Amino acid sequence: MANHPPSHYLDIGQLGEDLVTQWLQSTGWLILHRRFSCRWGEIDIIAQYQEVQGGEEGQGRQGGEGGQGEQEGQHSALITQYSTLAFVEVKTRSSGNWDAGGRDAITPQKQAKLWRTAEMFLAQYPDKADYPCRFDVAIVGYQQISKLQTQITSAQDALFSASIGDNKFFLEEYIPAAFDL
Repeated sequence: MANHPPSHYLDIGQLGEDLVTQWLQSTGWLILHRRFSCRWGEIDIIAQYQEVQGGEEGQGRQGGEGGQGEQEGQHSALITQYSTLAFVEVKTRSSGNWDAGGRDAITPQKQAKLWRTAEMFLAQYPDKADYPCRFDVAIVGYQQISKLQTQITSAQDALFSASIGDNKFFLEEYIPAAFDL
């Protein structure tokens, strides 16, 4: 295995985060921040998902009951928006890594750092403080494209994949609410 300069691993990590960002956006998430940092640590991705529930189309209005002047016998539907915040930790690893694809790197100490960093984000953005929050983990694998022809990888079973430069990145697993404190 070649010894890469430290900047190589930062680039690989950022490319893994880019892949997860693209996947989250394709599934309806709004990316609020990338690499949010404070004195406690860094959160790779902070995303918001907004879900509208209730009522039938054309009935009611956003955020409240139906409008004025409804005809008698017609019911109004309550349409409510629910927003969820996800604080996403991305672990990008090559095949054959030592820490179970990065899963083992999410120690209780790392979880506590993420929790404190999330608290700092919510203090900085109090309009989001009442949203349900969760901590997700994204496991991203990568492999040199030249080696893909000779090896069968889990890229075929990936949730999402992309070729970037001379590497193929694949989202192996996305774990919603991976931990809570």
